[in-house]
Amino acid sequence: MDKNKRVLVTGAAGFMGSHLVTQLVKDEYENVFGVDDLSGGYMSNVDAKSKFTQLDLRDKNKTRDYISEIKPQIIFHLAADATEGRSQFTPISCTERNYLAYLYLLVPAIKNGLEKIIVTSSMSVYGSQTPPFDESMPTAPDDIYGVSKAAMEKATKILSNVHKFAYVIIRPHNVYGPGQNLSDPYRNVVGIFINCILNNKNFYIYGDGTQKRAFSYIDDFTPYIIKAAIVKEAEGEIFNIGPTKEYTINELADVVLKVFFPDGNIPDNLKPKYLPMRPLEVINAWCTVEKAKKILGYETGVDLSEGVKRMVSWAKELGPQKFHYLDDLEIVSNETPTTWVEKLI
Repeated sequence: MDKNKRVLVTGAAGFMGSHLVTQLVKDEYENVFGVDDLSGGYMSNVDAKSKFTQLDLRDKNKTRDYISEIKPQIIFHLAADATEGRSQFTPISCTERNYLAYLYLLVPAIKNGLEKIIVTSSMSVYGSQTPPFDESMPTAPDDIYGVSKAAMEKATKILSNVHKFAYVIIRPHNVYGPGQNLSDPYRNVVGIFINCILNNKNFYIYGDGTQKRAFSYIDDFTPYIIKAAIVKEAEGEIFNIGPTKEYTINELADVVLKVFFPDGNIPDNLKPKYLPMRPLEVINAWCTVEKAKKILGYETGVDLSEGVKRMVSWAKELGPQKFHYLDDLEIVSNETPTTWVEKLI
């Protein structure tokens, strides 16, 4: 990827997007643009050496005008309403912020000379198929968020075939680390657990905690999304990015608590409490990364224990954050998690 290319990162004030912008700047890319609506990101995350604009991609006209002005040649699309569990209760917002916003970005980009787009999708597109998930599996999402991501993937393939721009699709796996939004009560389980303890509150586990996930430290994600844009063999491909070792949510809880309380003396008021499973939550989700290893040179460098230590150290410096709830969910029913209705987190 020519370092003089005009590169746009969406979600540039968010967690993964800001790390990506910072790395592109460090790598001496000269024309790095960033946009974010600041709904889940922060100006403090924005790299001063990038060209940042506050923009809500749901605004079709403003997005069109912005793209017409900067004419990005390479786009890293990370802007998202990445609330998988909440999407059953905010389906309209989820669809607007993911699928529609993506099309509002992609269409004018194609018209203005887009050469390549690297799309951040999600493991949610696999649904509840049997792990480890392989890129050759069909998309079979169980939730509205996964539906929107699968639609983004399909639209990308169709429009690329017709309009001849290159693409790479990345499916990351529960990325966590410094810079993550700790105030979000709906997503990012590692961040929720850490922020609850910082606030001297217990955290909650849905179900019995035996559901399994894999967790990616941010430094094991950022280099490979950049490589996806550089490596020619990656074009037109889908890549899982994440470790192959899975952990139960109970094991994750133990790792977090051990970092805070290495002597094992956990105050009773900070021990986790259990609630019913959230509707349609996938029980087991982790992936294979053979394709990423072969083409992108992927390897896991930071295990969960070390990654949580680094994140807790950063979070302690930041201090406890107040959780921010939506004023209203689009649908509230008997199936809405009690933690959200009663704002328990």
